[in-house]
Amino acid sequence: MLFSVWAAVCEQIAATSKKLEKAALLRDYIATLSDSDLALAARFFSGSPFALADARVLNVGGALIRDAVLELTGAAPETWNRLVVAEGEAGRAAERLLIGHGAATPRLTLAEAQAIYEQIHAARGPSAKRALIVAALRQLTPLEAAYFIKLMLGGDLRIGLQEGLLEDALARAFAVPLAAVQRANMLLGDIGQTALLARHGRLDEARMRLFHPLKFMLASPLTDPAEISAYISGSFFVEDKYDGIRAQVHKQGTRLVIYSRTLDEITHRFPELHAPLLNLPGAWILDGEIVAARDGRILPFQALQPRLGRKAVDDALLTSAPVVFIGYDILYQDGEVLLDTPLYMRRVRLEDLIRPHAADQPLDGVLGGVVMPSLQVLARHSQRVEALFTQARARGNEGLMIKDPDSPYRPGRRGREWLKLKRALATLDVVVTAAEVGNGNRRRFLSDYTFAVRRSAEDGELLNIGKAYSGLTDAELAELTAWFQAHTLQDFGRVRLVEPRIVLEVAFDGVQRSPRHKGGYALRFPRIVRWRRDKTPDEIDTLEMVRRLAGEPETPDAQP
Repeated sequence: MLFSVWAAVCEQIAATSKKLEKAALLRDYIATLSDSDLALAARFFSGSPFALADARVLNVGGALIRDAVLELTGAAPETWNRLVVAEGEAGRAAERLLIGHGAATPRLTLAEAQAIYEQIHAARGPSAKRALIVAALRQLTPLEAAYFIKLMLGGDLRIGLQEGLLEDALARAFAVPLAAVQRANMLLGDIGQTALLARHGRLDEARMRLFHPLKFMLASPLTDPAEISAYISGSFFVEDKYDGIRAQVHKQGTRLVIYSRTLDEITHRFPELHAPLLNLPGAWILDGEIVAARDGRILPFQALQPRLGRKAVDDALLTSAPVVFIGYDILYQDGEVLLDTPLYMRRVRLEDLIRPHAADQPLDGVLGGVVMPSLQVLARHSQRVEALFTQARARGNEGLMIKDPDSPYRPGRRGREWLKLKRALATLDVVVTAAEVGNGNRRRFLSDYTFAVRRSAEDGELLNIGKAYSGLTDAELAELTAWFQAHTLQDFGRVRLVEPRIVLEVAFDGVQRSPRHKGGYALRFPRIVRWRRDKTPDEIDTLEMVRRLAGEPETPDAQP
């Protein structure tokens, strides 16, 4: 099957906003594919040349794409920057520039495209990768090039096709239950293999694979404890919300792997956790948090940050910021998948696994040992939450998690069974859209950041809502300055439009309506709490949350 046909189907999907029409287009296309092409096409529709369970990454960024396109077309950098801003993405900008420079007729197959991605992955260094990209673009029509680049950069194809809709299309195409498709895809971490099992009626053969990360279950923000009863009936679990790094740990035999919130392997960054975790018996998957701590007290998140970007952790880092792992869920144990098991039963398993191997006496009532279960209590009334919140903050944690004891574990889902309560007035996770040269002591840095939220969970359009410049260290500002210089979309001198990939957590004192920002709101006295290296732009907050913080009723369909 030609890659151009797949790209044409993407264009048709992008042209309609109706989910049933998108599903029908997918169903009709899927019916034409061989088994090998079906697996490839499904993975491509998910936005990546590789399965979620496949640890390979291309290590290709916007600057490398720009250089390859300019080498092939002879266009000026200013032209590229202007087109990226106008189109909102590199793929469409390349499509416009490559008219007259690529192939006149399509000839690349899906399998050949996949082979090129594998060659790019194997290539070492930007020069080698750029040569392969230039050679590939010569073989592609402009439309093919647009989608080839989208897949290289990974993530959202920007055609209104979320993974859930792709799973639904597979269920419709092969007349199998949607829940069975969803479960198989979750267990396998490979939508391509899931598609094959669905086609041949073998979805029940899907088995949990250790050492591929599951998506994390997410919590919805909560601003007032009185809201709990609207989502959880009866008693509820209350846990400290730890200010660390979300981590998923897989263990079988002598093998241990730690995955981050972004599903990247981070095992090497926390060597002191290896032996204590390996000491826990059996095979299992734990969900929890890695926090910096000393003498039983949790340290500020800033103490943990130096570990996040390191390929190697030296003795100085191990001494300055020792870490502990706090487990709050168990997803798999000794051959049994526990995702559908109620939380209160998973909690019993978690404590039975960890407590016999944790320190006998918690230090200062907070932490005991290097591996431990989260601090959790059962509450019956929301009135108790305020006191628990104060106690959690006193322990150095950022707030509370509220969980329904009967809740299953829903990978990648953000429902109302898990709620999170934290306050400044509040904080938001936002993405930087522009960086500006600072003033005074910050004049040597790009330190003033315009930031945005998503329009909604389904709509990834970015809407600016403010600007912040305080809260980061000089070392962080220097690192971000270098990154923004390398990922500039358009340079206006003091201000640069940048690739929206850097996620910050910002605190603020209030929210008010403002015509100055595209989002229609402005934050009062925003300041940067931290650089969220562990989050992607897909995980930032939405305009709905901003409206709620402004005290306005939820109006999901309203436009700012």
